[in-house]
Amino acid sequence: MPFATAHTVSLHGAVGHLIDVQADVSPGQVGVTMVGRADTMINESRDRCRMAIINSQLDWPATRRITILLSPADLLKSGTHFDMAIAVSVLAAAGSVPASTLDGTAFIGELTLDGNLRAAAGVLPMVMAAAERGIRAVFVPEPQAAEAAMVPDMSVIGVRSLGQVVAVLRDEEVPEAPPVAPLSGTRLLAWRGQERLDELDLADLVGVDDARYAVEVAAAGGHHLLLSGPKGCGKTSLAERIPGILPDLSPAESLELSAIHSLAGALDPDAGFPTRPPFSAPHHDASKASLIGGGLGVVRPGEVSKAHTGVLFLDEFPLFRSDVIEALRQPLENGDVTVARRDESVTLPARGMVVLAANPCPCGDYSGDVRENHCICREVQRRDYRNKVTGPVADRVDIVRQLRALRRRDARLDLAPSESSAVVRRRVEAARARQAERYADESWRLNAHAPGPVLRDRWPLTKAGQKAVDDQLYAGRLSRRGATRVHRLAWTVADLRGLDHPGLHEVDTALRLRTGEPLLLSMLERTG
Repeated sequence: MPFATAHTVSLHGAVGHLIDVQADVSPGQVGVTMVGRADTMINESRDRCRMAIINSQLDWPATRRITILLSPADLLKSGTHFDMAIAVSVLAAAGSVPASTLDGTAFIGELTLDGNLRAAAGVLPMVMAAAERGIRAVFVPEPQAAEAAMVPDMSVIGVRSLGQVVAVLRDEEVPEAPPVAPLSGTRLLAWRGQERLDELDLADLVGVDDARYAVEVAAAGGHHLLLSGPKGCGKTSLAERIPGILPDLSPAESLELSAIHSLAGALDPDAGFPTRPPFSAPHHDASKASLIGGGLGVVRPGEVSKAHTGVLFLDEFPLFRSDVIEALRQPLENGDVTVARRDESVTLPARGMVVLAANPCPCGDYSGDVRENHCICREVQRRDYRNKVTGPVADRVDIVRQLRALRRRDARLDLAPSESSAVVRRRVEAARARQAERYADESWRLNAHAPGPVLRDRWPLTKAGQKAVDDQLYAGRLSRRGATRVHRLAWTVADLRGLDHPGLHEVDTALRLRTGEPLLLSMLERTG
């Protein structure tokens, strides 16, 4: 039979498409024709596959016309991992491999000229996509067999060379082959960073009750947070303790995060599925591509996607480059990132909490109290600095908190022991459980992700609460986007308090969280 079909997967961001690699070997002008919108890397695979087959002591149909179609033909395809599927389809079309053995099987891996295999990035999302489309067996380079096996009910065959692939398909003895080198790239290194974060506790912080409550609300609803204040007031300390009050990842969240890290070449399959939310804190000198995503050739996830389901902390936010700050608009608003190029547009998930921290001025010492102001910055410098954290980006942040430097009397007043992260985490877990029940039939999980029109239609505020929001809106103190965020915050405050519906007190607290007003008065009214 001069025709055969193998299967592989084409990745567009985190979305995989099953590709039929169809090969026809028939009489005609000798040559190899590749069709189906293949990029340069795939077109070069004609020579790689030909030499890999010849050097594996297999028969290349040198006297025939070979036509290879990558179907669907209208989808742009990229990557060197098509090699194995192309080689196997040609061998099956030439009669060297039983074509029936290719049914329900996908092939992923890059070939070298001697017929050995190289690892490919993104194996986990590829295998996930293949499983969703009915594939039940997959051939992958040996070092990535554990990664592919993370997908349930998938038969994984780890191989080192094309010769081993053919032997398995022919049901013959598998020959020896040299080991495949692990994927090189941005693999995460073992370090004490995560362990250090686990050791941090909210009980260590003194005199920041207002900000502690804001952090708890942010964690419970997945809301974005802006912390501002002079240096040393506790902004970084608060942000680093947020992962400690977040619940464990659900199985779906863990699989999503693993797929993103696989795309980035940073997945350690030996560690199994992650159970704790990620925490990323890139330096303010980070480039747009490293933070948002991009790169040469294949688009790689940036830090905002690697922090999916977790926390992205941007310390010294005004020092980030202007193009980076502007690029944050989309993930802050939509929970994803789209990297558009001439021939393709790749969308990556980015539904993590974004926590911004900013000083009041470049030197970090500015204070509204003249008696305690040690700032050496000029007013124009302070104004330009503050402008970096205002406008469209700031309008997409849910909670704003202004911290001040700790004073001696704050420590004396804070005589009662602070709640530990474990205690706060239990409340956050309970609040998220209420959200999971409320949104069980929806595509989102948390209040921060609920669309505004759906909230207003199906989960509206009380008349008194809506009037309070409208008064702020019509007075110009809230934008329409800000009003939606207050609505979401009110539901999160109600979830933390165990209420079935937010009332006026919850709306008042949400307004204060949004506008940056102190929470103390609101909390006293609530408890009094």
